[in-house]
Parts: sequence; structure tokens; C-alpha cells
Amino acid sequence: IGSGAVTNIFADVANSDVALITGTHTTANHPVAATFMKEAARKGTKLILVDVRRHAIADFATHFAQIRPGTDVAFYNGIMHVLIAEDLVDHTFIEQRTEGFGKLRALLLDGYSPQQASEICGIPADGITAIARTIGNANSMLIFWGMGIAQHTTGTDNARSLISLCLMTGNMG
Repeated sequence: IGSGAVTNIFADVANSDVALITGTHTTANHPVAATFMKEAARKGTKLILVDVRRHAIADFATHFAQIRPGTDVAFYNGIMHVLIAEDLVDHTFIEQRTEGFGKLRALLLDGYSPQQASEICGIPADGITAIARTIGNANSMLIFWGMGIAQHTTGTDNARSLISLCLMTGNMG
């Protein structure tokens, strides 16, 4: 957290139950990384692609969420709502290594049900729930995000949502 560089090597996707790919046209911009991701998917890693456009890597994805432009935060808030509501969070990690979770929990449970998030981002509520359950039931998850997340008018908020998702599920470090 706080670094402008990647936190994992692309080959680490093979060690992950789930890999969330967002804000990147991976197959065009990072073809070597995409090769690792495709191979991991063939071997059982569940890929979740979140983007405003459909890319070739969607063919390998367990879930593809084609969100409306600029609605990343609402989408991820909907995911986190489900994780909290269904108790799919890592309580020990949250207690020992985070702060302010109570405020985030209240915000998410009050205003970001899958139905509410769906109206904003355009992904059906059952799709948001399915993606959340895939993440929440995984032992390990990686997130690969590109400039579509960071180089955006809501880039800081986008990154905060993804970091909160990692912290909430204990997928940090």
C-alpha cells in the first residue's frame, strides 16, 4: 500500500484461488501477464474481469462484470456489502491489522446492497452476489489493476475500494 509499483509478480496468479483483473486491457497491454493468467485459469484459478469493455481474457473468466464507466466504487462497495452481510470477511485480520472497519461496515450495509449497487453500476444484483461469494470463499486472491483504475477522475477512490476489499478478506501480504 502506498507504492506505485506492482506488489506481486504475474506468475503468482498460479498460487491464487481467485484473480480479480480490473481497469486493464491485459491481453493487449500486458500480453505476457495475460499468458500467466490464462494458464492459471486453465488450472483452476477463478478469474474475475471487471471493466467497461469486454476483452479477450473474458473468455477465461469465471465472472465478467461490464460495469458502467465511473461506477467502480459502487460496484466494489456492493461486493463488500455482500461479504459483510454473509460474514465472508477475515475478522482476525481486520481486528489485528486495520482500523475504521466499523465506519466502513456501516456505510456499506446502509447504502450499498447488491440491488442499490446494481442500479448504479449496471451489473445485476445476483451477479454482484456471485462475484462476492467467489471472493469470500477463496483462500487467496490477487488483484491486478491497470491505469483504468488509477488514471481516472475517481482513481484514488477506486484504489481505496480495492485495498479495502483486500484488507477485509485478509488478502494482503
